[in-house]
Amino acid sequence: MVWTRFGQIAGGSPEGAAAAAAVSAQSVPDAWIGGAAVARRGADHSVARDLVLRHGWNTTVYQVLNPDILHWFTPAGDALVGYVQHAGVRVVAGAPVCHYDRLAEIARAFEDDGRARGLRTCYFSVEPRWLELVRRRSEVALIGAQPVWDAATWRETVDSHASLRAQFNRARNKGVAVERWPASRLVRGQPGAAELRGLRTRWATAHGLPPLGFLTGTELLPDDADPNGPLTLDRRLYVASRDGDAVGYLVASPIPMRNGWLIEQVVRDPAAPNGTAELLIDSAATDLAALGASRLTLGLCPLSRMHRPVEEPRRESPAWLRLAFAWGYAHGRRFYDFAGLEAFKEKFWPPRWEPIYLVGGEGIGLRTLYAVAAAFTGGRPVNALAQGVWRAYGPGRRSVADPAGRARR
Repeated sequence: MVWTRFGQIAGGSPEGAAAAAAVSAQSVPDAWIGGAAVARRGADHSVARDLVLRHGWNTTVYQVLNPDILHWFTPAGDALVGYVQHAGVRVVAGAPVCHYDRLAEIARAFEDDGRARGLRTCYFSVEPRWLELVRRRSEVALIGAQPVWDAATWRETVDSHASLRAQFNRARNKGVAVERWPASRLVRGQPGAAELRGLRTRWATAHGLPPLGFLTGTELLPDDADPNGPLTLDRRLYVASRDGDAVGYLVASPIPMRNGWLIEQVVRDPAAPNGTAELLIDSAATDLAALGASRLTLGLCPLSRMHRPVEEPRRESPAWLRLAFAWGYAHGRRFYDFAGLEAFKEKFWPPRWEPIYLVGGEGIGLRTLYAVAAAFTGGRPVNALAQGVWRAYGPGRRSVADPAGRARR
């Protein structure tokens, strides 16, 4: 077993040795506890990126390269699982990254490895293809839906709706223009990086958001990332500017095996003209379609109530969990505007919505839900909840902001 300061590669075969050699210069354990190495958050990007580009099918697949994701590799170095760990639960980002025929095998190996360490496993942001392989032996909870467009028909779709055209024109008439920047501008210390970080801070403050992690993490590249390295070549960065100042930006990440793109971040300055977020999305979608993309998605709408699948999984979650999700959608607006996010994505008239699931191999209980909450709040779900209660009910409470950044009561 070879451990790097970014993750682990299990040796034991020529292929595994080759994979390990790719990072041998950095193969230094961070700590040893009871004879087992403990890895930092992050990734061996050379090996992991190669697997993502070769086998990446899940919508969130490229996000497993984010700095706060741990990596687990097979002995042959031909499969990857990206995850975070909280409360004795490994929360997997989507599905294993490997050849489709080996998905179930890799999942079992990863779960067995966790079980031997006293850890449970759950999979967050599971799509129907992966669900078919695990539903017979796992408990399943529907956690939302994602809108999907055919990139080739994007222009026709949005141009047929006057309300969208009005939003685009509203931003343009206020002097907003969108251009593509090199993704290297996201690396700390690069030209424009400080401006984008400041914009992101203002956006998060206006929304009253705590520091986010896992699949919603704002840090997409490690601080020591090579500005000219491969990780800055895969994502695409679009920036909305007005009078020479950035007033919004969008980041899209590839879904390699589906010739698709996930629009994973849309950040808008609270003072930006109305229509800025919509113009960013339209500009990015138009550019990606021109590149020959087949699929576009704006990602998960958590707890979506409008777009439920016709057939529910056979081992659906218990009634108490479904009721908890329903309560969260109805009353969670005090903490996060789930309905507003769904309505924002709905305005682009997606032709279809796809269900997204949480899968628990040992069932889905309070421990699993706590681990998922910890994953998205940087390990501090109780603090995040307390902050949400204070924002909702405390003195000088904030308005809840919608995804485009406009304040709403």
